[in-house]
Parts: sequence; structure tokens; C-alpha cells
Amino acid sequence: QVQLVESGGGLVQAGGSLRLSCAASGRTFSSYTMAWFRQAPGKEREFVAAISSSGRNTYYADSVKGRFSISRDNAKNTVYLQMNSLKPEDTAVYTCGRGKFKGNIYYSLDAYDDWGQGTQVTVSS
Repeated sequence: QVQLVESGGGLVQAGGSLRLSCAASGRTFSSYTMAWFRQAPGKEREFVAAISSSGRNTYYADSVKGRFSISRDNAKNTVYLQMNSLKPEDTAVYTCGRGKFKGNIYYSLDAYDDWGQGTQVTVSS
């Protein structure tokens, strides 16, 4: 059974940093694309960042480029999201997704089959 567990969320002041972690169960972690999505109150879930199975390719939403960085450690079955220069508008529940797909659909919810339960990030002004 696949399990994705996020951690690292919390309360931080604007301009601060957090690092989120997503630990995955299973023995085929390295074959999956991993991604982070987020959902703020009253808004739809949106793509934040993704990383290819090899870790060689990363993708970011325009809103977080230059501030966030996604990485993975396949030996630890873990993907990370380093978040710097946080803004109040980054406040959301951040969820980790895992998928295996063809083409460049890394930004789509439909690309991912497994999800964690999320971790809350709150950025105060």
C-alpha cells in the first residue's frame, strides 16, 4: 500500500523559510515523478513544483520560481520542497503527489495517482 506523508509545515513570518518533506513507502519510488501542489482557502488546488524520476528535471509554477526548490533523495524515498522568501500568499495546505505518466503533464492533477494528506504552511505578514 502506497503511503505519502508530508511534514515540515508550520507558521513563519514573511521573508522566512521552510523545508517540506514527503516520505513515500514502497520500493519503486525512483520510477515516479513527484510533485507538490497547494490549496489555499477558497481556491482550487494549484501546481507548485515537480521533479522527474531521475531528479534531472524540475518544473515550477511562475509564482514560486526563484524562491522554491524541489529535490529528491531516492535512497530515502523522500522529496523535499525548500521554500525561501515566503509571502503571505503562500499560505496553503501543501500536498505531495506521485505519478507515472507520458508527456509533459507534470502540472496537471491528473498526472498523479497517489497523494499525501497535506501539511499546513502559514505565512504571517
